[in-house]
Amino acid sequence: MAQRALLKDIKKALPSAKDLATSVPAWLDLPEPRGFRPKRKLRTVWISDIHLGTRGCNATLLLDFLSSIECETLYLVGDIVDGWRLSRGWYWPDEHNEVVRRVLKMAHRGTRVVLIAGNHDEMLRPYAGMSFGGVELALDAIHVTADGRQLLVTHGDGFDGVVLYARWLAFLGDQAYEVLLKTNRWVNVIRRHFRLPYWSLSAYMKKRVKNAVQFICDFEEAVAHAARDMGVDGVVCGHIHCAEIRQIGDVTYYNDGDWVESCTALVEDAQGVMSIIDWPAEIAAAQASVTVAPTVIANQPAEPAPAAARTGRAKEQA
Repeated sequence: MAQRALLKDIKKALPSAKDLATSVPAWLDLPEPRGFRPKRKLRTVWISDIHLGTRGCNATLLLDFLSSIECETLYLVGDIVDGWRLSRGWYWPDEHNEVVRRVLKMAHRGTRVVLIAGNHDEMLRPYAGMSFGGVELALDAIHVTADGRQLLVTHGDGFDGVVLYARWLAFLGDQAYEVLLKTNRWVNVIRRHFRLPYWSLSAYMKKRVKNAVQFICDFEEAVAHAARDMGVDGVVCGHIHCAEIRQIGDVTYYNDGDWVESCTALVEDAQGVMSIIDWPAEIAAAQASVTVAPTVIANQPAEPAPAAARTGRAKEQA
């Protein structure tokens, strides 16, 4: 019942299909603000687990990333809106609106945007096959890379035994995870005070808990096995908030990470080469280069004076 009520509220807040067909919001055609860096041109970008509607969502970092790229296809690989959390209480700051607007602008300007419904935004699953504002809704998809490989794109919750067979336990884990994310926010408030870059406490803890590490390995194996049975070359998923590129037998496993903990994306260039972008790490590296550059210049030895000038000074001293 709560999921239905939430979906009803969202539908009321959004414009109808008729309105979209007859009028286009003015902000879709507004020019982009001129930036100080050239946009990175990519063939495909995969992002997932944004969890709009939660306090753990790093919407500001995501907006910065989306503003820095241009791509032919953008896959939103599930858990974009957190219906579980919104059904317990409404939280939707302006930054979350801006993420939606940015994605719709990309779709309006020629990027193919595909939204794969996950378990936290499962209220969208009955609408698979439909399109809203240029965004295609789907349960999964097959992506063909520039070098001809076929990749299954799916959120991944179907391979999570906790979500699939013990839903009450999944909700309990979600509550504990929320507490960890709250702690994560306060840690980063303190780090910002000391001008330190973003760092994820929750991701750090996850990688050091033996059971969590074993679960991630089992999940990756299950996803790769299903992809092999389908006859595809690889699989792209999200769900476990752990970015990874790993070869498992004949299948390449890709996980694009999340925008709650690690703030990562999976990208494909024009030649079909796949890589993970760690956005906080790139920001920290850029800031470090700006800070270090003046110091390096200041410590450089002075250039020797031309020979003619040295001869002239020698004569003056004589």
